[in-house]
Amino acid sequence: MTWSDTFLGILKDNDIRLISYVPDNVLTPLLKGVAADNYFLSVGATREDEAIGTVTGAYMAGLVAHLKHDEAVIGGIGNSNFDLFAAGHRPQNFYMLGSMGLACPIALGVALAQPERGVIALEGDGSILMGLGCLATIATMKPRNLTIIIWDNGIYQITGKQPAATGGVTDIVAVARGAGIPNAEWVRDDAHFDTLLDRRFDDGGPVLLAAKIDDQPGKVQTVRDPALIRSRFMKGLSTSRGGALDQ
Repeated sequence: MTWSDTFLGILKDNDIRLISYVPDNVLTPLLKGVAADNYFLSVGATREDEAIGTVTGAYMAGLVAHLKHDEAVIGGIGNSNFDLFAAGHRPQNFYMLGSMGLACPIALGVALAQPERGVIALEGDGSILMGLGCLATIATMKPRNLTIIIWDNGIYQITGKQPAATGGVTDIVAVARGAGIPNAEWVRDDAHFDTLLDRRFDDGGPVLLAAKIDDQPGKVQTVRDPALIRSRFMKGLSTSRGGALDQ
């Protein structure tokens, strides 16, 4: 028995099914084994932190069958999660703290783990610029239940309002389409947003919506307690790994 066969056996013994990786020659035997076994779902990532984010989302979602069909919403750092929290906390909300550019990879993991639940990633333009490779990964995996919403104010809001490329020559919708997400659109107004967001999974996904917003700061901030945020979210997704925290 080879080392890769042993490792695959350990993964199965621990019910680990989703494998996210960055290509590496040393891992070739293991990745071939994963690809040949229908037990596993493999996700080729463009960066190590993207792979970690995807696995994290899948772990929190738990690969379970008991779903409430309430959308899971992943709020990226800064105003994305400040405004999400201000709009009204719900147990299916996950608020990012400090992990810039990882809202979409985490949302991808959740979408793959719970394919019958709608999943929404709220991300700022500065954060998505840090992780453009994840758009190619998402396009490759084609999660029909994933919607990405980019809030574009053309600046890095919480670090001092430095100008971002999206305030100049970079068009996030065009980037998404080039990465392989044809269902990418600019939002014209509130009514258009509601129409685009109110879709059935059968209509196909993933979907990316981008909206130009102002540069006003968020009115409230999320509680900065990572363990509590994780616990609430996992319970909201009906997983069994949420722990005792639920306040």
